[in-house]
Amino acid sequence: MEPYLLNIKNIGSKEEGFLSVISNSSLPFIIRRVFWTVNTPLNVIRGRHAHHNTNMILIAAIGTIHVSTISEENNQQEFILNEASKGLFIPKLCWHEMEYNNDAVQLVLTDTEYEEADYIRDKNKFFEIISKQE
Repeated sequence: MEPYLLNIKNIGSKEEGFLSVISNSSLPFIIRRVFWTVNTPLNVIRGRHAHHNTNMILIAAIGTIHVSTISEENNQQEFILNEASKGLFIPKLCWHEMEYNNDAVQLVLTDTEYEEADYIRDKNKFFEIISKQE
């Protein structure tokens, strides 16, 4: 499965601001965990991993996040998240790396609870795993 952008319902106007709305019925999975990152310094790359079982959605609630992915099919893609009305679906077995601008706040929704054993943190191991999927 490939990563793809999702549209998130946005209600409001420039004059009074916007409310972005997400519900389980509008997502490709049921939310099991929510977390966010703040104050990530420039030039720091986060992520650098894939998951055996976790699907996730990344949202730039504030600021800009540059996301690089490598899918299970070994396809590489680049995404720029810079509006709260867009989310990036990242499927399991998809390597992802993120870079942030100074004020970026990343919101993440997942379909699993945290489990360290779910993480693939070695890129060579990731390539080994996906090569066996073919």
